[in-house]
Amino acid sequence: MKHAYVFPGQGAQFSGMGKNLYDTNAAAKALFEEANDILGFRISDIMFTGSDEDLKQTNITQPAVFIHAVAAFKNIENAQPAMVAGHSLGEFSALVANQTLSFANALQLVAIRAAAMQKACEANPSTMAAVLNLDDEKVEAICKQVAESTGEVVVAANYNCPGQLVISGSIAGIDAACIAMKEAGAKRALVLPVGGAFHSPLMMPAKEELAAAIHNTTFNAPICPVYQNVVAAPVVDPQAIKANLIAQLTGPVRWTQCVQAMIADGANEFTECGPGKVLQGLIGKINKEVVATSVS
Repeated sequence: MKHAYVFPGQGAQFSGMGKNLYDTNAAAKALFEEANDILGFRISDIMFTGSDEDLKQTNITQPAVFIHAVAAFKNIENAQPAMVAGHSLGEFSALVANQTLSFANALQLVAIRAAAMQKACEANPSTMAAVLNLDDEKVEAICKQVAESTGEVVVAANYNCPGQLVISGSIAGIDAACIAMKEAGAKRALVLPVGGAFHSPLMMPAKEELAAAIHNTTFNAPICPVYQNVVAAPVVDPQAIKANLIAQLTGPVRWTQCVQAMIADGANEFTECGPGKVLQGLIGKINKEVVATSVS
């Protein structure tokens, strides 16, 4: 019987996020104020009263989701994770939960990551699309085929749950892939309202910037394994954690495989910490036998 704690990524944000925690919990309020000081602006104000448009900016979204997730986790009494994982950006929250990173160091890395990704998006217009009801192998094969025939970048980016895979790449590449996915029997192939091709080779400039920051940050030995996106396996070695965190920017988020690996290693209860209930829903689709709840 093992309790896993999981942390959401970009897309979980909403206006008003974290306000209840701030208003009712002194420790959470202190955490939000510490975040405001580290970032040099009052991100808490944008989280509590900003518009959806304000919160959609990558340099706001990523720190906001991270801060809310960590505050929600720290608000759980006697939380003792046997294992942790995060979806994309959520991996940073997971690394605070298992004490690999301090809150301050993790937030600084998240801010650097967000700014670098924003820059990469602006330099190279690109996008992502959700593909529903097509086998992973089929999606991968179509991505490869479209990339080879067009010379465009198209890759499988997020393995969210069986029958739901997000692809990432250049605008022309994604458009061509969506047509091919539908022709191959996908229920939907829908371009997403995102600013760029996350988890694809187009994030290489951001990867280099993040790598420099990660190498200069102290990573401690964790109190429990983190199941990292790019390997979908438990990791405890701080150097390996660093390498996987860097690789994640241009590599896929193997969320389905992470959850399956945690269950295989004894996880029977999952708690999602942070805004929304996206991961709780995905875990239910990956395995109906485990208990998945959320705290925000």
